[in-house]
Amino acid sequence: MTDTTAPGPLDVPRLLSQLTLEEKAALLDGADRWHTEPIERLGVPAVMMADGPHGLRKQSPEAALNDLHESYPATCFPPAVSLASTWDPALVHRVGAALGDECRAAGVSILLGPGVNMKRSPLCGRNFEYYSEDPFLAGELGSAFVGGVQSRGIGTSLKHFAANNQETQRRHVSAEIDERTLREIYLPAFERVVTQADPWTLMCSYNRINGVYSAENPWLLTRVLRDEWGFRGLVMSDWDAVNVREHGVAAGLDLEMPSSHGVGTARIVQAVRDGALSEEAVDLCARRVLELANRSLPALAPGQTFDADAHHALAREAATRSAVLLKNAGDLLPLSASGGTVAVIGELARTPRYQGAGSSQVVPTRLDDALTALQGALAGSRAVTFAPGYVVEAEAPDPALVAEAVQHARAADVVVLFLGLPPSYESEGYDRPHMHLPGPQVALLEAVAEANADVVVVLANGSAVAMDPWHHRARALLEGWLLGQAGGGAVADLLLGSANPSGRLAETLPLAYAHTPTIGTFPGEHGQVRYGEGLLIGYRWYDAHRIDVAYPFGHGLSYTTFGYSDLQTEARDAGREVSVQVSLTVTNTGQRAGREVVQVYVTDPECSVFRPEAELKGFAAVDLEPGQSVRVTIALDERAFSYWHVGLARWVIEGGTFGIRVCSSSRDTRLATDLELAGEDPLQPLSPELPTAMWLDHPIAGPRIRELLEGDPEYDDYRMDRLRENPFDRVARMRGFPIPEAELPALAAQANASTDAGA
Repeated sequence: MTDTTAPGPLDVPRLLSQLTLEEKAALLDGADRWHTEPIERLGVPAVMMADGPHGLRKQSPEAALNDLHESYPATCFPPAVSLASTWDPALVHRVGAALGDECRAAGVSILLGPGVNMKRSPLCGRNFEYYSEDPFLAGELGSAFVGGVQSRGIGTSLKHFAANNQETQRRHVSAEIDERTLREIYLPAFERVVTQADPWTLMCSYNRINGVYSAENPWLLTRVLRDEWGFRGLVMSDWDAVNVREHGVAAGLDLEMPSSHGVGTARIVQAVRDGALSEEAVDLCARRVLELANRSLPALAPGQTFDADAHHALAREAATRSAVLLKNAGDLLPLSASGGTVAVIGELARTPRYQGAGSSQVVPTRLDDALTALQGALAGSRAVTFAPGYVVEAEAPDPALVAEAVQHARAADVVVLFLGLPPSYESEGYDRPHMHLPGPQVALLEAVAEANADVVVVLANGSAVAMDPWHHRARALLEGWLLGQAGGGAVADLLLGSANPSGRLAETLPLAYAHTPTIGTFPGEHGQVRYGEGLLIGYRWYDAHRIDVAYPFGHGLSYTTFGYSDLQTEARDAGREVSVQVSLTVTNTGQRAGREVVQVYVTDPECSVFRPEAELKGFAAVDLEPGQSVRVTIALDERAFSYWHVGLARWVIEGGTFGIRVCSSSRDTRLATDLELAGEDPLQPLSPELPTAMWLDHPIAGPRIRELLEGDPEYDDYRMDRLRENPFDRVARMRGFPIPEAELPALAAQANASTDAGA
């Protein structure tokens, strides 16, 4: 009989008390590239981790360290760029659970993912691993993924914390970001996953934030992550991301990966002996490693398996949900199952690009291609011809291949043309130099469209591509992203109408790179990158500047249509504590069953600080049969209406009128209403160096100051108005000012105490 029993639980407090300083320090260093350090004399096992997140990349012990193509076969699900377009947390949870089962079967305890960094620039070489340009959407999907994996007793590693938004100089570049932008754009996805899904581990990023390496940043790893968000798991480094090991321990970096071959361990021990690092800090990190080992024991039970066929079917379902129908002029799609010849053109139809390049590359258990799938589906009913048209990595057109493709196009009723980015165009480790499709592919499209106007373009790309000047030549356009090992069958299902497209864009597709938010600030210079666009990334930027886009955030067509009606809101308004229920009826007004993604955006048109025009704060997917109506309710919490108040160092809801937009995309508002919330009147605590205006406008201090100034001809209302922008302590130093500077701290304390008491 096969033993399927996992090792017994660890007594963490007892083990910690029995460890020597050297053993505790050793626990904080990897044993090799993929394992934590075991302590054999005390029965502490090693914890194995492996790359993800869209598939398990477990390497054999004999595999070369840098050979990313040598790993055991595993299901290659659609990467995050594709899964995000499902807008379906339940589906993402199922994918995560399947990955958890594969990890258990392989004896892997920690899957290194998901990545929830923002898509600040479409040129980031690793965008295929990240979900979205929007923190709310990324946080919701990341939480679902973590919940799915961890439901199988396997840990995740939320990454890369934080502001890892480029590959250029990623190991040392300093992301220069103001705190409000950090809090509202670059941290919320991490916060949502931590607070909703409780990931076992979190991986810090390589880069610096405002000059401080993430691996040794106490504000990031302790104050924000643990003290504010309540994270209780382990923090590990990205591979070789450690700068000064003892500084990382003090900041809250528990585990260095991979092994430093004793260097990090020796530094920790020496720092403790020198008094530069407390042993309590080492104990805290060691305890977290022991707790992780204890949590990981179920994955060590032998004899666990998974159903490869079922996982391939799930990968096909996920791929089908991921593709986004961008354009369908004249209802060219779906293609009829009978009729004239279909010309399939493009090497990517038979040699699929199905995942990104770098540490997440998976060796699939099998691989479908769209050409074979279309030929099989149309066998006996429609002729399918094929011409490669181009060489995937070629820099110039091949005249013979183009001529052959044109001949096929001219002889066909409809052309399905597969275009996309070659593997070399986007990868971990470097950023893209431009957003263009390869020149030979664009030239092929032009030639084919001249021969046959009925062209369907299917894209394969892990990052947004510029749509000008070519997308008008396609009558229908299916954004296939990278669809994993079952993507070929999924594309055939969508083209032929066996499945109805339901994907929605998780990022804006601009017309050209020149329109994007980071022109002049990406990827930085002299070791720094200024996040000069602030809050305005993605659709926030295009909306603020009234810039036309090719296809907006949230966009996606269907083979049916949907109507929206009867919008209602119900609010529980208690100052800082707010919850709003947004309800509406959605009706399938077409002839096919389909899925609609209802999106709720919040606006704050009058606020004391700048806010983006509208921000996604809720969504729901609903499946409807023809003619069916369903009532949809979407809950908004207080964060949907809040902004980060820098002076108060907390989230604030400023009372007033908010707009609720119910949309089919960020630029397709179907229903709208206004909502009044009491909120609060945020008062920053007074201090002498603040502007005089803040003192004069303060409800307690302002009247007291005016009382003291009453009758003073030198400091009348006119002059005080002219002094409003001056720091109040400097005004107090002016000749004849009736309030001495020395009395300002007491006046501030009295005013602050009064306002705190009334809060």
